[in-house]
Amino acid sequence: MIKKDRAVCLRTVDYSETSQVVTLFTSRAGKLSAIAKGSKRTRSAFDGPIEPFCFGDIVYSTGRGDKLATLTEFEQKKGFLSLRTSLAAFNCAYFAAELLEAFTQPLDPHAELFDAFLQFLIDIAGADSREGLGLLILFQLTLLAEVGTKPLVCECANCHNPFSDKWREIHFSSSASGLICPDCEQTFNDKIRLTTKAAAALNDINLIGTAEEKTLNEIEKALIYHFTELMHRRPKTAKFLL
Repeated sequence: MIKKDRAVCLRTVDYSETSQVVTLFTSRAGKLSAIAKGSKRTRSAFDGPIEPFCFGDIVYSTGRGDKLATLTEFEQKKGFLSLRTSLAAFNCAYFAAELLEAFTQPLDPHAELFDAFLQFLIDIAGADSREGLGLLILFQLTLLAEVGTKPLVCECANCHNPFSDKWREIHFSSSASGLICPDCEQTFNDKIRLTTKAAAALNDINLIGTAEEKTLNEIEKALIYHFTELMHRRPKTAKFLL
């Protein structure tokens, strides 16, 4: 069956001298793995070799069972070329793409998440390192919410006491999936301590846009720890962030 969609490329692997296997995140179908035959040839229906963060309209045919789809057209738009001029933005985009691939299932549509990822790539292309990290944090929280694993940050995830900046100590626990108040922190061995500023910004995302880079780094460290626990391995591109 021939289908049309919009897609962003998350990852590519060379299949042969002239072809690639690509992982795409699409507007209607969600994550899609496809073979792009002849994509590396000078003349092809793909506007040149497909690279991560290529974006545009695609035409593909689905395979049977677990077989790869076949990508027949990719009309690439010049949307995110400026990502390659900023190493910080490029690293943030790569990390977001790795998480998006890890936490979504094949052919499971997430139209709102697709729009959020597209907007993230647009916004981060012109951002400095602090702004880019803030945008990455916001996208990660959107991703966690979309897949049902967003941590509880408005109250203690164990006893449900409302979050207060008067807590003498604040911890984040992945097993509890949220903030832990001082009365409960001894119950959890897996935890990472947060400053009041970092916890407050997690509790009110409007504060992330104006937070100091030190605070954003602290939040990102906690999120990387959370993703590591959820994935049972550290994300490969996390080493390029902090």
